[in-house]
Amino acid sequence: MAADDTISDLGRSCLRLQMAEGVGPIRFRRLLEHFGSVEAVFTADQGRLQQVQGIGSQVAEGIARASRIDVAGEVEAARALGVRVVSIADPQYPRLLRHIPDAPICLYVKGRLEPGDALAVAVVGSRRCSYYGREQAEHFGGCLARAGLTVVSGLARGVDAAAQRAALAAKGRTIAVMGCGLAHVYPPEHAGLAEQVAAGGALVSELAMQVPPDDKHFPPRNRIIAGLSLGVLVVEATRRSGALITAHLAQEYDREVFAVPGRIDSALSAGPNALIRDQTAKLVSGLEDILAELGEVGARLSVDLGQSKHNGLEQAMGVPVSLTETERRVLEGLGGGQCRMEALIERLGLGAGVVASTLTMLQLKACVRRLPDGAYAPTGRAVR
Repeated sequence: MAADDTISDLGRSCLRLQMAEGVGPIRFRRLLEHFGSVEAVFTADQGRLQQVQGIGSQVAEGIARASRIDVAGEVEAARALGVRVVSIADPQYPRLLRHIPDAPICLYVKGRLEPGDALAVAVVGSRRCSYYGREQAEHFGGCLARAGLTVVSGLARGVDAAAQRAALAAKGRTIAVMGCGLAHVYPPEHAGLAEQVAAGGALVSELAMQVPPDDKHFPPRNRIIAGLSLGVLVVEATRRSGALITAHLAQEYDREVFAVPGRIDSALSAGPNALIRDQTAKLVSGLEDILAELGEVGARLSVDLGQSKHNGLEQAMGVPVSLTETERRVLEGLGGGQCRMEALIERLGLGAGVVASTLTMLQLKACVRRLPDGAYAPTGRAVR
């Protein structure tokens, strides 16, 4: 999705509601359920608005005053900086994010959102990470990107920036979810990194363009990170870290949670170690541990790209997908028919872990489907 200045009338109405004082995503959904359309919300009087759960007199007054909001000026300010506003009614709104109950009404996007970003893993952790934490963030950021997954994070110091730089270095895609309007960059020293992310992925925010960074914006920002992702990987985090908020939100959204274990005497590893101990997160020591779980969460969220008629992801079956050398070899090993994993391992002479993780990626890329009897078969999707 390229940034441009096009936004539908419905999109403008959605943005107006997002900018109205006190509405927010939950009340937005309740208003839609009650009135049936965004337009009907704006034609309702304050008495009718207050019939909706959670809409008191102040919020109703805020909606009534929303007609004074300069939506055209906001859209123009965004366009001037190469930012597009994407409403939840837009088909280009991220599908995974739309699944969550408190999905943003509108997103500001600088860069491109692509259908393949449905295959995303968030990498989060401490701003003041150790050398070990930075090393692991770089390792997983690069590995995930090379495997064809989009790396989602928050552009923060420490783990976030390390993972996103590694994804870019691996020529992969990355999305940074900001805790400020996109007229700002926080932290300011990451302005160069922000431009690289926009060129190789996207900067995303739900906040109006000129909203400055503020601590209160970061917890809500974390829900977008979790919502955009099939799973969240916590690299390093203290027990009070915002990264743990992201992990628990991912669990609420029925996404996978992963954690990199660390020293038992390190405060920076207390968060991920506790997630593992409490069985909230799966311990990971390599990329294969993540890939082994993603097929399950993808199936639960109905994002198997082989079923494009059900998910509407830009008719994904018609879009050629890039494969790694190993993925191509495993796909060719299936031939034109179906094959069980054990037979494929024997046929190709590859390790069981390699074949299993590669089949998972091929499923996520809609090149292979798993049959009810456990065998695998090619979908016929075009590859390049």
